[in-house]
Order: sequence, then C-alpha cells, then structure tokens
Amino acid sequence: MTAHPIFTDEHTTLRKSVRGFLSREIAPQIDEWEQSSFPDSVFPGFGAAGLLGLDKPAEFGGQGGDLTATLVLAEELGRLNSAGVEMGVSVHTDMAMPPIVAFGSPEQQQQWLGPAIAGTAILCLGISEPDAGSDVAAIRTNARRDGADWIISGSKMFITNGLRADAIVLLTRSEGIGSGFTLFLLPMTLPGITRSRPLAKVGLCASDTALITFDEVRVQAAAVLGEPGRGFQHIMWELQGERLTAAAYCVGAAEWLLETTARYARERHTFGRALVAHQAVGHKLAEMAVALEAARQLVYSAAWQVQRGEYPIREISIAKLFAARSACDIADAALQIHGGVGCMNEYGIERAWRDLRVFRIAAGTDEIMLDLIAREFGPKHQERHDRDHF
Repeated sequence: MTAHPIFTDEHTTLRKSVRGFLSREIAPQIDEWEQSSFPDSVFPGFGAAGLLGLDKPAEFGGQGGDLTATLVLAEELGRLNSAGVEMGVSVHTDMAMPPIVAFGSPEQQQQWLGPAIAGTAILCLGISEPDAGSDVAAIRTNARRDGADWIISGSKMFITNGLRADAIVLLTRSEGIGSGFTLFLLPMTLPGITRSRPLAKVGLCASDTALITFDEVRVQAAAVLGEPGRGFQHIMWELQGERLTAAAYCVGAAEWLLETTARYARERHTFGRALVAHQAVGHKLAEMAVALEAARQLVYSAAWQVQRGEYPIREISIAKLFAARSACDIADAALQIHGGVGCMNEYGIERAWRDLRVFRIAAGTDEIMLDLIAREFGPKHQERHDRDHF
C-alpha cells in the first residue's frame, strides 16, 4: 500500500485484519467456487468479521467507519483474485445497502439493515434489463398504482446475487409520478417473482447471476424506498460510491498481478538467465508498475475529495475508467509474461484476465465514463438528461 493522507493507523490495522480473514477463510476455497459459485455462508462469515458494514451506522450494527475503510476491503478483495466473491459482496454492501441507509423508512431499516450487515439476509440490486443497461432511463419494468397498492411487472437481467437474495432494491418506471421512476425494497418471496437458472458468463464464475421476472407483483405502499417518483435521483446518488469501489478493486487486483508476475519472472530462467533480466520483460514489468501507481493515485485522490465533502463525479469517472483499463492491460501483460502456464487454471492469471474485463462494463461502461468526463468540454449551460450519469 502506498502512503496517502486518506489512510490512518486504523486503516492499516483494518487492512491486516481483512487480509488475514480472506487468507484463512476465503482463499483456500476460491478455486472450488469457480466451478460451483460460492455458498451463502460466505455472507454471515463476512458479517461475523465485521466486514459488511464498515461504513454503515453503528445503530444498525455497522462499524461506523468511512469511505476509505470500504476501499481497503475492495483492494484486499482484489488481491484475493476472485472477482466473483467481490461482486457478490460489493453488490450487497456498496450497491443495494446504501439506498436503504439513505432513504429507507425506519421500518425498512429495522427489517433489513441489521440482518444485511450481519450477513443473515442477502441483498441484490435490480436496475439492468434485457434492453436497458447503461441507459437507465430506458428501463421498462413498470410500477402502477392500484388503489393503495402498487402492481409491478417486467424483468431484470444480469442480477448479481439474484438467485440467493432475500430482498431486492428495485428500480421501476412509474409514469406520471415525479421524474417517472420509483425505487422499491421487496422480499424475493413475493408471489409473482421468478428467478431464472444461473446465467453462464465469461468471468465472475464464483458469483451467481440471474434473470428475474415480475409478473403482476402486488406490493403495499410501504414497499416504496424513498419518495415515489424520485427513484432515479436516489439510485444515481449510489452509483458514485459503486464506481470508486470498483476502481479500488481493480487497483488491488493489478497489485496482485504485478507482484505475482514479478516473482515468476525472477524465478523462471530462459537462455541461461532469469526472465526478468531480459529487457523486453523488465520493461513490460515497469510499464505495469507505472499504470498501477497512476491508477492507485487517481482512486485515492478521488476518495480524498469525497472525504472532504465534495461530490467529484468527473474525478471518480476518471479513476474508474483508468483503473479498469489499466487492470485489464496489466492482466494481459501478466498472461503474456507467464506464457503457457498463465493459461492454466492453477496459476490464477487467466482468471484475473477474464474477471477484470467486466469492470470496463459494470458500474458504468468506459463509454459512459468518457461521456461524463467530456461534459466539461461542452456548452457551459448544456442541459443533459440524468440518464447519462450511468
């Protein structure tokens, strides 16, 4: 870890604790979980270690920490080299839980936050649909009023934790009400909610990913999360923390890749000398180190601004874009240096190579990040729809 003003002695102690927990309890099983998905018991394990509520209020069972504490966890999960585990945990803690903390009613918070922080209840987030991803405003899952109740119909796609979740934070279209979108917090056991079989994918194999359909699901008004008609604003607020956490994961994963590849290059000999002694390999390692350090400092700088009470959308977008791209480049270089053995499952390099590619899509694609960054070059008073925030 590079020294930076956002880190304190408490964060250093936390990092040691997280690394120890992951090494003992999680790392020995990640190869097995690539074949079958990690078990639900991972959540109460993380909860018992105090890792599901690092920045959540103590009144709900959280640790009451700051944003930096969540970045420490994200980086260490990156070093674990199982994006499937990270994605499942991150969706639960950094995507589904924050809207409940910020906008939930006392009853919703009482019902879900304590169990979620303990890991005895699992959360998922329902935004993406078969025909709506980055363009959040294009979602079609509809919520209409029926007397005092709401009726929800539609489907959500690529939902991490979708097969195992106890509750879903669901974004719906609610025409004619406020900005036209409403958030709901729903138990997944409601009649009319159907989960698909696990979706096969190129990476993140340790996590479950589902298609979820909602067929005339009737819910009471108490299921609304926040204000009716303000769901879009509520969920846009959450995305920035999600992006910064994803960027921190990429930094941790890239750090592990560089350390692992440098060690291999020192131990592997070709043509009578260590691989690292060949200039082509040494320079490639140096390029990896430069990209890693640049990504790290961008992430820490953006986090520092958030800690000071700022809302640096541009800086978070730059950090997320650069960290995800850099991690993919570093994974590719690591695979090249390892050669044939890097393609074998037992070394973990090919897993990182596959897993990291999704971070240029999830939490906002490269193209959306570039669009956000490009805003500063447009007309000073240009009006843009909030959907571009995704």
